[in-house]
Amino acid sequence: MAEIDKSLPNTRTEVDIPGEEEITEAIEQEITEESTQQGPIEVIETEEGGAEVSFDPNAVDPEGGENHFANLAEILDDAVLDPIGSSLTSDYMDYRSSRKDWEDTYKNGLDLLGFKYEKRTEPFRNAAGVTHPVLAEAVTQFQAQAYKELLPADGPVRAQILGVSTPEKQDQANRVKDFMNY
Repeated sequence: MAEIDKSLPNTRTEVDIPGEEEITEAIEQEITEESTQQGPIEVIETEEGGAEVSFDPNAVDPEGGENHFANLAEILDDAVLDPIGSSLTSDYMDYRSSRKDWEDTYKNGLDLLGFKYEKRTEPFRNAAGVTHPVLAEAVTQFQAQAYKELLPADGPVRAQILGVSTPEKQDQANRVKDFMNY
């Protein structure tokens, strides 16, 4: 078996780190090059050592687009749009086929409960056509229970004093309850 030396060489390499002046000059040169291409750019140095860059975003106009919210389908070539459309259609069909078993189970469950899908036009187009008494009873029971919980006779806020009850704590609880139930 061949031996491979995996150690790193013990050599020093000098890294040239530019000074602050060189970095500042490079940034200023880059900004002046961009300002000639895109429009007026103003750079204001802050006291903390940062910089605020101001420019007119309307001066930057990408090729073929007037607006950030432009319709890309009108800008892109058909050679780009066709593969995207094909991919999206394929992904949608895969998604529909992957959930087919779930849809069938859901429909069978509703059939076993007595619910039937009907295309109705009364009282409006695509209105629900479910007329099973279990659903109506469940809705009524839920509404009755929720009404008692959400709108109790003494108001929606209850105050409970934890620990030793003192007149000050009782007054505070009553004030909070009266305020919230107002």
